[in-house]
Parts: sequence; C-alpha cells; structure tokens
Amino acid sequence: MTSYTFSKKSFKPTPPEKGSFPLDHEGLCKVVMLKYMRCLYENKNENTVCRNMAKDYLACRMDNQLMVQEDWSTIGYADQVKET
Repeated sequence: MTSYTFSKKSFKPTPPEKGSFPLDHEGLCKVVMLKYMRCLYENKNENTVCRNMAKDYLACRMDNQLMVQEDWSTIGYADQVKET
C-alpha cells in the first residue's frame, strides 16, 4: 500500500520535553516500583496517597543513573526535602 501526502513538508517528530529515559533492565528499582504500584492498586489509583512512594521511585532512578538528576522542586516535590 502506498501513502500519499498533499504537501511536500516532511514530518519531523519532536522529543518529549524531558526526553526519554532508559528502562530498568537490571531491575535496580523494581522493588520500589512494585511498592508504588501496589499502593496505587490498594488506594483505587489515588496517587496523592502514594506520593512518597513515587518520590522514592524517582530517587532510585536518579541514584542509579536511569534518569537525569533533577531538583525536587522541578518535578513537583518543592514542599519536601529528600530523606537521607
């Protein structure tokens, strides 16, 4: 099947604002992710109840170079300080 376009402009996809991040192939953050997913399930997907677990998951990803280190205030946690 051949597709036809009416204009000569080619489509150029743009990456997401934050870019993509690698998958956790080694399962470095799997336990934290499963705790978060279980919390969502048990709380009928009410993510505000599981907010601290989501933060722990993001911290795990940042600590293992699975995403860029971000300031907590830029990703919605300005009201909290990372626990040590």
